[in-house]
Amino acid sequence: MLTEKEFDVLTALEAAKRPLSQRALASSAKISLGMINKTVAALSEKGLIADGTVTEAGLAALEPYRVKRAVFLAAGFGSRLVPITLNTPKPLVRVKGKRIIDSLLDAIVSVGIEEIYIVRGYLADQFNQLLPKYPNIVFIDNPLYMEANNISSALVARHFLENAYICEADLLLYNPALITKYQYRSNYLGIPMERTDDWCLETKRGIVTKIGIGGTNCHQIVGVSYWNKEDGARLGRQLEEDFNAPGGKERFWDQVALENHISDYKVGVRECRFEDICEIDTFAELQKLDETYRIR
Repeated sequence: MLTEKEFDVLTALEAAKRPLSQRALASSAKISLGMINKTVAALSEKGLIADGTVTEAGLAALEPYRVKRAVFLAAGFGSRLVPITLNTPKPLVRVKGKRIIDSLLDAIVSVGIEEIYIVRGYLADQFNQLLPKYPNIVFIDNPLYMEANNISSALVARHFLENAYICEADLLLYNPALITKYQYRSNYLGIPMERTDDWCLETKRGIVTKIGIGGTNCHQIVGVSYWNKEDGARLGRQLEEDFNAPGGKERFWDQVALENHISDYKVGVRECRFEDICEIDTFAELQKLDETYRIR
């Protein structure tokens, strides 16, 4: 098993596909120069890097951390984007000519993730338009999307959550670098906030300790998370248990791991910014982003 710093250095070199200077490697891996020297020496001694590049042994060491699949939750109605969503599922709404979901799908495909699952419900057949561009997509239909919260969408995809990104399908991704080929631990994307009234995560030593609505000195949740093999398998089992418990249909899927069973997980946070990714919450916000929706 790699240490987190070894992982950061290996993934930085693997992404670069060439040797990097110590300073460039420190910047890419976000590690101090002093620690870079120690980590590079350790990796070299183990035979995981040689002449500044990742060896076959290094690639093998990274393999357990490879993201193998992506699951998109796309079954909802998108009521806050009415009237556009009366005839079009929110993920398929176009912003400046491009479907919202394409921004994340393009990033997923670009890093070589071939297994892509889309959980659909509202106007399900319209998602077929994605297949010519993304032929690897497998659709999973959620028959309960009208009567249950988004836990029902995660539930029908529960067998595909190991080594997987789980993505809300209505996010507009501006920074594709947030989607990477490898992930060290289960984590959520989060925006550091002094105060927020939105869903947020409290952390201790980088590990999530609480999920809730509103908080201070926390991370506002962005709807992209990663689940390693063990956590993904556990989450799949617990989704089924919690959904069938009293009040289970009303839960958000995130609450299963981060509230109901939080002691079973060590989920981290990957920090990002509002400039990296956003959710278009209202029709007014869509109009600001794309003038073609403005009423003249």
